[in-house]
Amino acid sequence: MKRVRSPESEVRSPSADAVASAPRGASLPGSRTPNSGHRTVLLLIMAACLLALYPLQKRIDRQFGLGRDQHEELMFLPSESHLARFNGGYSGLLAAIYWTRAVQYYGRHRLAHAKDFALLGDLLDISANLDPHLLIVYRYGSLFLAARPPEGAGDTQRAIYLLQRGIVANPDYWRMWEDLGFIYYWDMKDYARAARAFQTGAERPGALPWMRVLAASVAAQGGEVQTSRILWQEVARAAENKDIRHSAEIHLAALNAQEDLKKLDRLIAMYQQKEGHAPSSIKDLVAAGYLRGVPEDASGEPYRIGPQGHAQLGPGTRVDLGMAQ
Repeated sequence: MKRVRSPESEVRSPSADAVASAPRGASLPGSRTPNSGHRTVLLLIMAACLLALYPLQKRIDRQFGLGRDQHEELMFLPSESHLARFNGGYSGLLAAIYWTRAVQYYGRHRLAHAKDFALLGDLLDISANLDPHLLIVYRYGSLFLAARPPEGAGDTQRAIYLLQRGIVANPDYWRMWEDLGFIYYWDMKDYARAARAFQTGAERPGALPWMRVLAASVAAQGGEVQTSRILWQEVARAAENKDIRHSAEIHLAALNAQEDLKKLDRLIAMYQQKEGHAPSSIKDLVAAGYLRGVPEDASGEPYRIGPQGHAQLGPGTRVDLGMAQ
């Protein structure tokens, strides 16, 4: 993205560079990317496993009399008491199946821009009950629950409850304290609890040092823009799920655009004071030497000066300033 400098400061457009400067990498330390031959073998194995799971999934549905003529969503939820009798020692496998169903349910509803994710929490609960140590259920499931519709269920209390269950079952896994802190920070605006969650997570075995930095930053600054940027950069860097990474990038773009607009408004005020009249466009600021060029937002749309004399997003922008809240 383009960057332009002014005498006062630099007006930045959010870019991949901002995401790349986050505290940790997108993969686990020491992980390696398999070569194409290994990748092919892994894909074949995964395909075989999925084929093997399909008959079991159909057998479960038949066991509880779930047919095609029933409402599609009822097929997701046989009772847990029936599952407990049926699993025959395969609770881990059933947990994986129901986690997969939860992901499919979430993905289908999100693509449909649904506002109701009524069964999502129940699917996640079933999976967690079957295997309390299936960490992905708590980490990604809580994000699915906490995100506002149509990105997710908008149920922050259930997301917190799910993470608390995960922490009880896996007390030494510090990442869930990180996730809990994010929800308190973004969704609840409860900065004191967010700071405590980050601090508690920092004390768990293997926690990375920047957790203490997050705890101190949130405790000292609360909802400051820079703190939000640090947190979203961390999500973008760490997310293995492309939808979650995309959501983080959208929030980063909104935060940076909001900051850009504030800086442009200050330049507009400086221009008006010096020239005796307001600039008619951003190009006037460029001509007067306040900017090197017309700055753009993350979607490549130039900023402009609106009818009220303030900087605003261009008509073709894909940046949603609401995501900066």
